Amino acid sequence: MSWKTDTLTGWGRVLSGTAQIARPEKPSSIAHVTGDTPAPAIGAQRSYGDAAINTDGKAVDMNRLDRFISFDAQTGVLEAEAGVSITQMLETFAPQGWMPAVMPGTGFATIGGCIANDVHGKNHHGVGTFGQHVLSIELIGTDGKTKIVSPKKNKALFEATLGGLGQTGIIVSAKLQLTECSSRLIQVDERRANNLSEFMQMLKDSTATYCVGWIDGTANGQSLGRGILEEAELTKSNMAPKLRKSRKVPFNAPSFALSPPTVRAFNRMYFNRVPATGRGVLRSLEDFFFPLDKIHDWNKLYGKRGFHQFQCVLPDDTAERTLREMLRLIADAGLASPLAVLKRTGPGRAGPLSFTMEGFTLALDFPNSKKSVALVEKLNDMTAEAGGRIYFAKDSLATAAQAKHMYPELAAWQKTVKTADPKGRFKTDLVRRLKLRDSK
Repeated sequence: MSWKTDTLTGWGRVLSGTAQIARPEKPSSIAHVTGDTPAPAIGAQRSYGDAAINTDGKAVDMNRLDRFISFDAQTGVLEAEAGVSITQMLETFAPQGWMPAVMPGTGFATIGGCIANDVHGKNHHGVGTFGQHVLSIELIGTDGKTKIVSPKKNKALFEATLGGLGQTGIIVSAKLQLTECSSRLIQVDERRANNLSEFMQMLKDSTATYCVGWIDGTANGQSLGRGILEEAELTKSNMAPKLRKSRKVPFNAPSFALSPPTVRAFNRMYFNRVPATGRGVLRSLEDFFFPLDKIHDWNKLYGKRGFHQFQCVLPDDTAERTLREMLRLIADAGLASPLAVLKRTGPGRAGPLSFTMEGFTLALDFPNSKKSVALVEKLNDMTAEAGGRIYFAKDSLATAAQAKHMYPELAAWQKTVKTADPKGRFKTDLVRRLKLRDSK
């Protein structure tokens, strides 16, 4: 297996690093590479910060391991290699009546990445995280040997792998429990929320299987926190989905493309596109679950300087007060992009480093600048003070002290990881920046 020097970049395009990269095509090649030179695995590089960067080190690119190993059409149990993407699973098995139980906001994410970040979706309040639907994982350790980990076999290592940022070994393949779907169309009902209190109550009251909110990060005053709630249910429609053509952002957008006046005007138009009485629309599964995937390289809309995404989750008892303070700061700063999401989360999480908790999660993008860095740092402080967490898959600015405060189970995770990788061969830039493997 040869190593080639290349640049690894987070999806936000702010953080990057040069590393030597191996691109194995078979599990046996991974075992050989890992036994000789252990290195962290990377997938589709859709993490926004430095979770998939190992500056001046090595990394194992898993994208060529993208084969389905077995599928039981009666039970919906799928075994697949780590490089298989969410879109591959949806396109292959939805016509057979099955789909991934949990899908993140992009279909380009791989199975390995979804496990390593224990991603969540628009149905988290009902079914929990991706990791809670993983039955077993094939893991290669620093010695090049393969282990099967599951809730019954190597339980501690299994749980430390779910949301464990690839620090327990290389995820080669996994068995997943898919969920039934009777159509490739989904019924989406959209309603306006006129302010934050109304929006949060609508999210709490919703009984929909899938539920997500777009929030206007530029609104202030009596409209602070206004947005649009989307509630969705799978259908039994026999109609074929109408798939939109993919488009590509061919160049880095100029700074005025996301200037405050432009974003405010867009947000006003986007809010008003839904009638005050609400409306219902039928969409393809792809359009509902992965609305940005049709615009390839959409991260170029933020220009060469890139962007930071801030995503926090806040517990119920502090959520409304903290969200109100955060949204005031964001609106006053005039830095938010149109891509802002507010969701209700349930208690489900699979591992000690899983992001989610019962409460509310807010996610916003900010074009990279000194002013936006200061704003995100302030938002991270507010999250910690409110007893919440920031999402490692999106983070590029948190501190080690904040990470330790937000993840009280960190010490237990470190103990398991130290046994699995005592020399720290699987460390990445994010793990070093946040000192996630340091016990002191």
